[in-house]
Amino acid sequence: MAGQPFTPHSHPDFRPRTPSGLFPSGPPSRPTYREPHPVTGAGVALGGAGAAAWLLLFGLLGTSVTGYAWWTVLAGGLAWLVALLLVRFGDRGVAAGIAIVTAGGWSIAAAVVAVRWATSGDWPLW
Repeated sequence: MAGQPFTPHSHPDFRPRTPSGLFPSGPPSRPTYREPHPVTGAGVALGGAGAAAWLLLFGLLGTSVTGYAWWTVLAGGLAWLVALLLVRFGDRGVAAGIAIVTAGGWSIAAAVVAVRWATSGDWPLW
């Protein structure tokens, strides 16, 4: 042994240690599942921009507060149906953008109706 270099395998007390798991040494023991369409900021922004344009176009069809409110409710309902389809079969990020902007559009329409009702004393939707 005097002239040979030392290697861990040649030492009589060498025992392999079990790894701690802090640094993985191989593939995971279970499969890792990834979603096919992850939510991204770009998808949310595109869905929001599309929904904003959609609500704006429908809102412009109304010539009065009553018309604006009902067109916004209709457009928002259709947008939410599209969002539900996208959640199930498409991009969930776009669906989230549509849902967020539609909720905001409905809130604006509700505020317009409430202000008209408060100033005139007459419920504007019937």
